[in-house]
Amino acid sequence: MKNASLVTDYVKRCKARLKGIDTLHAESAWADVVRESQEVVELALKALLRFSLIEVPRIHDVSDILQQNLSTLPEVVRPHVDRMCGISRSLRRDRELAFYGSEDLTPSEFYKKADADEARADAGWLVACVAEACGLATPAT
Repeated sequence: MKNASLVTDYVKRCKARLKGIDTLHAESAWADVVRESQEVVELALKALLRFSLIEVPRIHDVSDILQQNLSTLPEVVRPHVDRMCGISRSLRRDRELAFYGSEDLTPSEFYKKADADEARADAGWLVACVAEACGLATPAT
């Protein structure tokens, strides 16, 4: 049996984390915005997989799984899967680098506002799409 409440939990946590990303953005913590955006995207896409009753793998980028199961996903997200996968792949590449850096790269020096703006916007868009597909969109007030 699948734990349906996990979908709701994942989407709710994604929305809360988006607020955290806004705080990091206000602090000009560009590398942290990129890293946290990756985690939000990963969690949102795993919510979509769970909602679609697709086994959720223990990997950070589920793009291949989404594409292999396109016909199983809610119809409303199918036109957006390529964009979702592109966002996931792009942020997955930055996951460790944005957090740890490397001997020749310091995250706070490497990542710029434009990187953070793009990651933040992409994460927000993706969470909104997943929330809608899962029937968990927040009504406009």
